[in-house]
Amino acid sequence: MGERLAIEGGKPVRDSFLVFGSPQILQDEIEEVVKTLRSGWIGTGPKTHRFERMFAQYVKARNAVALNSCTAGLELALDVLGIGPGDEVITTPITFCATANVIVRRGAKPVFADIELPSMNIDPGEIERRITPRTKAVIPVHFAGRPCRMDDILEIARRYDLYVIEDAAHAIEAWYRDRKIGSIGDITAFSFYVTKNVVTGEGGMVTTDREDWAEEIRIKSLHGISKDAWKRYTEAGFQPYDTLYPGYKFNMTDIQASLGIHQLARVEENLKIRERHWMRYNQAFADIPQITTPPEEGGIRHARHLYTILLDIDALKVDRNRFVEMLKAENIGSGIHFIALHLHSFYRRNFGYKRGDFPKAEYVSDRVLSLPLSPKLTDKDVDDVIRAVRKIIDNTRR
Repeated sequence: MGERLAIEGGKPVRDSFLVFGSPQILQDEIEEVVKTLRSGWIGTGPKTHRFERMFAQYVKARNAVALNSCTAGLELALDVLGIGPGDEVITTPITFCATANVIVRRGAKPVFADIELPSMNIDPGEIERRITPRTKAVIPVHFAGRPCRMDDILEIARRYDLYVIEDAAHAIEAWYRDRKIGSIGDITAFSFYVTKNVVTGEGGMVTTDREDWAEEIRIKSLHGISKDAWKRYTEAGFQPYDTLYPGYKFNMTDIQASLGIHQLARVEENLKIRERHWMRYNQAFADIPQITTPPEEGGIRHARHLYTILLDIDALKVDRNRFVEMLKAENIGSGIHFIALHLHSFYRRNFGYKRGDFPKAEYVSDRVLSLPLSPKLTDKDVDDVIRAVRKIIDNTRR
């Protein structure tokens, strides 16, 4: 037994709570937002389009369309590819619910394929096993920022004439071999949610090399009208518009883009900070057999979005959920990425999924825990996380 746990009345490792995923917002973003507010143009306009150009250049894509979320990007991708009732889309159960929810919202069926270990990404072999005549697309998710095995996935997609829509919510900085994530699949969706590596509060982006798909996504993202408000209300005067599709309200605003412009400008610098924190975690936990740290892998560049450990719950007196509570008592926030989707009530009830269907995903689902990882963290913050984890392990190992 080590130092007394805070959850049992001991002193927490920190006096104040360390929020998991707290964003780094600096003066450049604040000043840009103020300029936008003072400009009188706060909707979709010049700064949104500037952000799109910057992002397309960064990810080596021909086209980028800014949206209000990654979820919107995934739904629009399915829409423009014509996926709907009667179709099937294969994806991973280790992802946020939005990845599968958009498939359901299009009237299609989400078909889960088990993951690989230790990567925790979708297994290409399992994708192929689940292809039927109704399969129209695959949505690989670059979990935690680690690229999936895209060569294998693309080869399968070509053989079966499937679309590949990449969920890159975690993977802005990632590369797969010599190709940037965002320039590989048919359409790629990114997230700028408050916890992500580039933050606009809420927001997302889709990238594609197909001009026609990009234009349709752009039009459908703003009600399906032929000209967006920025073009209609410029100094050229009001221009009539035509409704081309029954579209959505998925557009990004210039207020959000004002954050994104400067967040993207610092993305490489911030990656170096997260890499430093990542390596300190690896070193600190290397001698703890009850913890499996994320594997390093050649041929890729990991975006270092989530630092996920796997707890050996058979070698501990507590399960993962209790471990999270203990960290909270020590004033350390953490995350669970993810509870496997096929175990969620909606997917069990509506599609008949059950425990035992995807053993590797369930193994991760029961054991995975994400520790704070952000350029906002100080060295002391990282020290506190390490101390709290080691303290709990010392008190709970069998």
